[in-house]
Amino acid sequence: MQTLLRKFRYEVLSTAIAVAVLSSPLIAQDGRFTIRPGEVKWPAAAAGGAGTSGATGIQTVVLKGDPTKPGLYVLQLRAAPNMTIQAHSHKDDRVATVLKGTWYFGYGTKFNEAGLKALEPGSVYAEPPNVAHFARTKEEVIIQIVGYGPSSTTYVDPANDPTKK
Repeated sequence: MQTLLRKFRYEVLSTAIAVAVLSSPLIAQDGRFTIRPGEVKWPAAAAGGAGTSGATGIQTVVLKGDPTKPGLYVLQLRAAPNMTIQAHSHKDDRVATVLKGTWYFGYGTKFNEAGLKALEPGSVYAEPPNVAHFARTKEEVIIQIVGYGPSSTTYVDPANDPTKK
């Protein structure tokens, strides 16, 4: 019985590893990989993820690295239409590029409609360490963030932190 159980576990584990490898982007053992926009595997919309604002309605895909650990990471975020993200900061240095849609972004310790700048696809902006910023969407937006972790998210007003609600 134990041998049969061990064999079953081995087969389940082998199948899980094969599915993970075959369904993931093409990543070589030496770190090379390619991903086209249609190959990004978006999860169900949830509360962001590590390295994000934590707002509900953000889908997060980690393309390289791990934002919870030291080192380079690359994320893509897909934000739903009509989102408002209150003022928050991250402890790591980050650069973002708008890939799709218009991202309304501003710096400051309080959300300020007049402080938003419309960033169309191809626009780039910085999120320096511990510098508060805020954002809004009017349509679906995809941004790519490159940072050096570990990352964190701290809301200026803790009452605005969606992970605490």
